[in-house]
Amino acid sequence: MTEQPTTTRDREPGPPPQRLSTKEAAERLGVKPETLYAYVSRGLLSSRRLPGRRGSTFDAGEVDALARRGRHVRPATGDEPPATPGAVSVRTGITLITGDHYYFRGVDAVELAATRGYEEAAHWLWTGEARRNIRFTAPDDALAAADRAVAALPVYSTLTDRLRVAAVAAAAADPLRFDLAPGTVTGAAGGLIATLVDALPLAGNRKRRPSGPIARRLWSRLAPHAADDPSIEVLQTALVLLIDHDLAASTLAARVAASARAHPYAVVSAALGTVEGQLHGAASGLAHRMLTEVLQRGSAAPVVSDHLRAGRPVPGLGHRLYEGEDPRATALFGLLERVPQAERALTAAREVVAASARDAPVHANVDLALAVLSVATEMPAEAGETVFSVARTAGWIAHALEEYAEAPLRMRPRGRYDGPMPPRPLP
Repeated sequence: MTEQPTTTRDREPGPPPQRLSTKEAAERLGVKPETLYAYVSRGLLSSRRLPGRRGSTFDAGEVDALARRGRHVRPATGDEPPATPGAVSVRTGITLITGDHYYFRGVDAVELAATRGYEEAAHWLWTGEARRNIRFTAPDDALAAADRAVAALPVYSTLTDRLRVAAVAAAAADPLRFDLAPGTVTGAAGGLIATLVDALPLAGNRKRRPSGPIARRLWSRLAPHAADDPSIEVLQTALVLLIDHDLAASTLAARVAASARAHPYAVVSAALGTVEGQLHGAASGLAHRMLTEVLQRGSAAPVVSDHLRAGRPVPGLGHRLYEGEDPRATALFGLLERVPQAERALTAAREVVAASARDAPVHANVDLALAVLSVATEMPAEAGETVFSVARTAGWIAHALEEYAEAPLRMRPRGRYDGPMPPRPLP
């Protein structure tokens, strides 16, 4: 069918979107009001209060879209965008998500995380070569540059601010950054990950930078207390589980940069900029604050109720790509049961799930599991985002290596123009 030219009249703004009351929205979906609010908690609908009206209101378009999609829809998190008709499909051999499982290069990711450290998993993802006892070391020049850059930031800067600045400083210190040969890229990647972690300020009263695996070095930047083995195992496993998760927003940004033949530091910088988006990297921090409030108030029910009353999804619940519980959350919850100080936060997380699942099934996602770890170990609210960013750096590099092997600039979508039709007079 031939498209007709768009006229100015066609583009005139119409009436404001119709808002439905709770009763109207529930009737349109054929559910109880309680189920409607469960949909809000799972991220399937948004709600808000309007001046002069009692109760929450719902966008009629959202309600109708949900009705058309049916109830077997997967809830939203900040990790993956929804599938969109006509979306670009990117060939990748890194991660497969199917059913309620996901796989790295055909290997069950949860099983890999139980048997390999972060550095070993990253090296295998980059090269296909399985090696033991790998350690990432920050180059002296890169770390010195990153230290100076991070030290120049305001004291209230976030950990993600520091990661982004450290990545730029490390790039400036690497004269070989434009060499995109696979061996050079992987060598730079290991040094970059170590630099990102080592440039973060030490937590608590620590004076010396610890050595050893990335997990222990990262712990010293996030937790004020010394680590016990069960806690380190949780963090180590989380780093492996979070290495990649298909084409999340930050990973797509990394591939777009790599498609333009940006060097690996710039690839990571592009991805870190996307993590800063409040719909992507902030999810675990929101879950951390929610769990803290549950512990302070002694019950999950009023906290869940407050989120629903304000029209906000309950953090840490649901995932578009899984019908059941996020397998990353399942694995981490199992390990957190072995951490004595995590008992209260873990109980609070399960109470949140139970309170939100009264009328419709909901499941925990990895953000809630990260929040249990950060709350239990007195890490800051942004710790989960930091763990995610450090872990995912290895995945971004894996995608960059794939993209460097493709034709350049292939990720160039064509805009569909809907502005004023020419010719137009000069303004």
